[in-house]
Amino acid sequence: MLELFLISQQGHIGFEQLIWGCAACLLAVSVALFIYQHRVGRGLASELEQLGKVKKHNVEYELVLEVLKLCTWHIDVAGRTITYDTDYRGRSDCFMPAPGTSLDDLVAVMAKEDQARIRQALDDICAGRIEDYHEISRVRIAHSDKYYWTESYATVSARDTDGLPKTIVGTSQCIDERKHMESALVESRNKAEESDRLKTAFIANMSHEIRTPLNAIIGFTSVLSEVQNEDERRQLVELIQDNNQKLLHIIDNVMTISRIESGKEPLIKSTFELNELLQSLAASFAPQAQPGVAVSVKAGAEQQLITTDMTRLMNVLEHLLSNAVKFTSKGCIVLGYDAPVSKRISIWVSDTGKGLIEKHRERVFERFFKVDEYIPGTGLGLNISRMLVASMGGSISVKSKFGEGSTFRIDIPIA
Repeated sequence: MLELFLISQQGHIGFEQLIWGCAACLLAVSVALFIYQHRVGRGLASELEQLGKVKKHNVEYELVLEVLKLCTWHIDVAGRTITYDTDYRGRSDCFMPAPGTSLDDLVAVMAKEDQARIRQALDDICAGRIEDYHEISRVRIAHSDKYYWTESYATVSARDTDGLPKTIVGTSQCIDERKHMESALVESRNKAEESDRLKTAFIANMSHEIRTPLNAIIGFTSVLSEVQNEDERRQLVELIQDNNQKLLHIIDNVMTISRIESGKEPLIKSTFELNELLQSLAASFAPQAQPGVAVSVKAGAEQQLITTDMTRLMNVLEHLLSNAVKFTSKGCIVLGYDAPVSKRISIWVSDTGKGLIEKHRERVFERFFKVDEYIPGTGLGLNISRMLVASMGGSISVKSKFGEGSTFRIDIPIA
């Protein structure tokens, strides 16, 4: 019995040890699982954090692309193809090729003047001769003959085992607005430089033109008191008065240019009879014409009422008649007009004078341009005429043949 009891006790102890051993194993396994789960949890948390950063990075990346209005693309160097990945340019007319478009097709849509340069730059970066690509070019808009400006940057993103470019990534941006601003700035700069040049030329020419009659006035006045002969004194007084008129005419021209360019002199329209105005002008210039030269009027109608700025129209016609009188030594000068068309009228001054050679026909309207330096004048009359006609909403032109005469024609609205 004692032996059985001892055996029983030993079995019970062994069972307890077994239970405790199993418990210990379970505890160890639980701890191991806890540690493993903790590590896995930390790993998942880290991955989630990284995913969050990637997502945030992608959002920021796309925001930058959208704000800068960029499109992104990559080039497969081996296949020499380009694929556009994203496009935030915000324009439907920008070039957007199908995935895998060849570089030759890409170059083909660019302006012919840019193609050779772009092709060479792409060849250089694909061959590894350059690291970065930066080009500005014009790209043709589909189904039209218009172009838009684009600026592209690219760099090598992957290389093969030999270190040669494998993949190239880049961005492109439409820069039409910037190009328009650049053109406007260049135009403004050129206008400023031209204005400065014209101002300098204006001052130099006016100084010369004013000095000429002024010297005559001063010179003749200084000797007037010493001349006793009445005929000589009368001739000197006439010369002084003539130079006074020349000086006043020059100053009046300068003031006219100043008023027109400042835009401070508004149009003052009135309705008047054109035939009466032309007859009055012809009568006033007839005595100034050279002997044998007739000044006449050729009206387009018996009566012609027009509405425009009469003072400006008179000034223009006076300049044209003055030139005709200067350069016509024989024949006639005719002041006339054609019948109005679409509320516009064409008024002209025709002469049989010296005429103009071809290279002078356009230049006659330039400031200070003189066909003949030996004939008195400042070279401002036709320039002022063009400005006055433009201020009335019209245009001025000339047809001339050297040795046969000229016809100056103005076309203005009359309502």
